[in-house]
Amino acid sequence: MLHATALNVSMIVGAGVFGTIPLMLGCLPGPYALLGWIGAGGLMLVDGLIWAELGAAFPGAGGSYLYLLETYGRRRWGRFMAFLFNWQFLISGPLELASGLILLAVFSNALHPAYKAFSNYWTWNFWTWTLPFGIGGGVAMSVSPAKLLAFGVGVATILLLYRRMKSLRWLTVTVWVGVLAVLAWILIEGALHFDPRVAFDFSGDAAHWPSDFTANLGKAMILAMYCYFGYYHVCYIGGEVRDPGRTIPRSILLSALLVCVLFVGVHLALLGVVSWRAVPQPVPDDYSLSAEFMQQIHGDWAAVLVAVFLIWSCFGSLFAGMMGYSRIPYAAARHRHFFSIFSRVHGRHQIPHVGLLLVGALTLFWSFFDLGNVILALFATRILEQFIGQIGGLVLLRRLQPDRPRPFRIYLYPLPCAMALAGWLFLYWAAGPVFIAFGLATFLLGVLVFLLWTWRTRQWPFGAAVDAGEFD
Repeated sequence: MLHATALNVSMIVGAGVFGTIPLMLGCLPGPYALLGWIGAGGLMLVDGLIWAELGAAFPGAGGSYLYLLETYGRRRWGRFMAFLFNWQFLISGPLELASGLILLAVFSNALHPAYKAFSNYWTWNFWTWTLPFGIGGGVAMSVSPAKLLAFGVGVATILLLYRRMKSLRWLTVTVWVGVLAVLAWILIEGALHFDPRVAFDFSGDAAHWPSDFTANLGKAMILAMYCYFGYYHVCYIGGEVRDPGRTIPRSILLSALLVCVLFVGVHLALLGVVSWRAVPQPVPDDYSLSAEFMQQIHGDWAAVLVAVFLIWSCFGSLFAGMMGYSRIPYAAARHRHFFSIFSRVHGRHQIPHVGLLLVGALTLFWSFFDLGNVILALFATRILEQFIGQIGGLVLLRRLQPDRPRPFRIYLYPLPCAMALAGWLFLYWAAGPVFIAFGLATFLLGVLVFLLWTWRTRQWPFGAAVDAGEFD
């Protein structure tokens, strides 16, 4: 269990926490921003119970793909849900990877004042889209030298992956060592220089209860959940876990508690030194709270060093994530649950090059948006098909297969399912009209594409139900 928990924690902990804290302060002022971490932590725990029961019941590789396929029925509706999962992942996966490129651009501004000034001067906002009929909200794209640098890193990553990779162990180890070193450094420095009057400063905008609290709490929770993503990673390698019926549930719940405490600690460490009122709002693309933190304590050299560590972390996460995400549609296509074109393998390099090129291209496209909008789009796309879909699948499994062996059962069922459903719907609503429309549009388009695909290939519901064989 210790190894599985360590794996889960290592997949959650990344550079995202250092980029999202300033954005959370734009949602809830001062110490109120901590409620975002706490609320998202509660949702992570109740949703983790759902992952725990499904992971213990289906201890194979695949995670959500396998759970949706099995709980809704492998021959009919399960195929539909598995298709929608892969469809949304072609959108949400690149959004998640693009957030790493955006963070890389943000952290790079701390490398040198001249580079930061140059990047700011040549920033170009070239496209803005607002929801029609005056509903409100908008999304903008921008180009700057920092973003072009990140774009170049993304292109280089695709080129590096366009060959057969035998092992990523060295890269994974160095990335997580770098991230953990930054976390430990910040936590130690934060503890040594912590000022409770700075951390719990209820003056200015924080002197009164925040306006529009419910919606802003939801946005802060979305940012926190983005950092928490990965609490279920052990489920994707469930077939390799020893005693999965006990190990998977325990590792999920323990790692969820650990990272919640860890990120609250990082939040307090940073904002116990840097006043929350000194964080500019709205947050400019060149602002790095971690660099400002180190600048105040040790000066320029420390700000540059922490930026280098975080840039390396972003690159490593992008490299490993793009490699893994490009293989998700490949595995589904091999089992006839997705378009056959994704099952193609490069003749010389023996890699699923179609998925790599598509995921890579979409990642590069999304990298020109700002971090907050990318995270909101990621959540609006993923919530319906994956998280809410799994809740429905678990309820169906309980009703239709009551005698199925369950090494782990959710405590107080069905209360945690209802709480998780309410939590995900709350976050979906909090994303705002633009992203609600975006999530619904991608969902409905996925349904339409599924119907056209099955009609053309004469599969269910336009032909006989097909059993694609075992998932491996």
